[in-house]
Amino acid sequence: MEKEALCNSVKKLDPSIRFVGLINAKGHLEAGGMTEGKKTLEDTKKDEMLYMELALRVRMRQEFDSELGPVRFAMSYRDKVIVMSFPIKKEILLVSAEKDLHFAKFPFETLKIIEQYCK
Repeated sequence: MEKEALCNSVKKLDPSIRFVGLINAKGHLEAGGMTEGKKTLEDTKKDEMLYMELALRVRMRQEFDSELGPVRFAMSYRDKVIVMSFPIKKEILLVSAEKDLHFAKFPFETLKIIEQYCK
């Protein structure tokens, strides 16, 4: 899987996208980053905490995979942004977007891109 290409393909789906990054199981950013022209809402230290918390949350959700099936994506609708995570094997694709994102459509377009890169 070409990690930077995956992140760039997802960024191109919608102009509302603020950030696309691939996070490893330990919570470290491996590829991607902020969309050009967008500013981060938190400082770098908080970014690292967010990534580690996300990696932990994804592992915890996997405890229910045998009963409910694997998580394809998760979404948080916050006051300032929409945040989505897409587990990909041992990594997580993290996406944040402006609140005007068409969030009923976008995650399924992203899943199609993930499938293409993970063949």
